[in-house]
Amino acid sequence: MAETAPTLPLHDATPCERADAARNRALLLDAARQIVAREGVQGLTMQAVADAAGVGKGTVFRRFEDRAGLLHALVDDDEVAFQENLLRGPAPLGPGSPPAERLSAFGVARIAFVLRHGEVLRAAERSECGSVEHPVRTAHRMHLQVLLRDAGHDEATATYMSGALISALEPKVILGQIEREGLDPEQLEDGWRTLVAAAASVAA
Repeated sequence: MAETAPTLPLHDATPCERADAARNRALLLDAARQIVAREGVQGLTMQAVADAAGVGKGTVFRRFEDRAGLLHALVDDDEVAFQENLLRGPAPLGPGSPPAERLSAFGVARIAFVLRHGEVLRAAERSECGSVEHPVRTAHRMHLQVLLRDAGHDEATATYMSGALISALEPKVILGQIEREGLDPEQLEDGWRTLVAAAASVAA
């Protein structure tokens, strides 16, 4: 089965970054991580990162554009690792398994990802403005759309269902189900598998 999902366009993931620019980026991200560890995500501001790194606030804005960009950059390394597993890793998350199995594995892996980086991802969602979808979410939705087409859905149905499925994996949804509804991670995974089974049955 051919995998046609796009490479994830991660924030600020430039392929040929200058050494000094890479050092500056690492310095800013290290300062941001220290702030999060010390004060929580609520203490992470562009000014706080600038002060901790000993640079002007404009430098932080030029590097990450806004707070949402900075927050997403904090999880870029793990996003890259997730991408590698998704596109070239072992089945069922990677290529080689039937579409329904890959859909199931994708959701289980994203639930674990959100639980690992929950507060940062939720803060990033809150900091995003406008109606433009973040590139990583777009790439994930397109990946689901490809798998749904491979499962036998037509283009319109795959487009609709990929949007519905990816919405179930948003950090605010997953964290809300744990915090407000009292669900545990295993129940979230079971719920995702139920959604995938329903989607597969429609195409059968």
